[in-house]
Amino acid sequence: MSTLDITVRPLTSDTWDDVETVMGTNGGARGCWCMHWRLSIEEWMEGKGDGNKAAMRNLAKRKTPPGVVAYVDDEPVAWCGFGDRSDFPRMQRSSLLKPIDDEPVISLTCLLIKNGHRGEGLCSELIVAVCDYLAETAETRTVEAYPVEPAKGRKAGADNAMTGIASAFLAAGFTEIARPRSDRPVMRYPLR
Repeated sequence: MSTLDITVRPLTSDTWDDVETVMGTNGGARGCWCMHWRLSIEEWMEGKGDGNKAAMRNLAKRKTPPGVVAYVDDEPVAWCGFGDRSDFPRMQRSSLLKPIDDEPVISLTCLLIKNGHRGEGLCSELIVAVCDYLAETAETRTVEAYPVEPAKGRKAGADNAMTGIASAFLAAGFTEIARPRSDRPVMRYPLR
């Protein structure tokens, strides 16, 4: 695990340039801009690239941020998208990631480490920093995540690793509460 000190700041108009730095010109994977779970597949495909970027930029103007930018020594190095479960209609319709109960949760839906900083062990520390931020700012007291758990000796692909890797969440103190598929645990963390 990294020994770097990670700080997080909410995504706002003031931190927009930093999220662009983290996501790169492609907006993360395939022009997503962290809109994958927030839109129908048709809306997402139609907005792929500039449309999804504009949609996320609009979310950054709201009172409640759609996520945080993470920094090491004031350098933006990661993004984490989150929100109330109801903010993610596509996830609610998913047979794999639909709600498992009625408990109010903050859904942690996307983790993106900037190119050049991957493989440095930042993921667990990012998750801890995000949960610390949410403990201070959120009314809901439970964080829920939907990571992948790749088979032994295999790596997760870019398309499904966006939700994080299960071992990083375990290292950050999350507990598995359900497993709708062998490689997809649902994990929770109680905020202090």
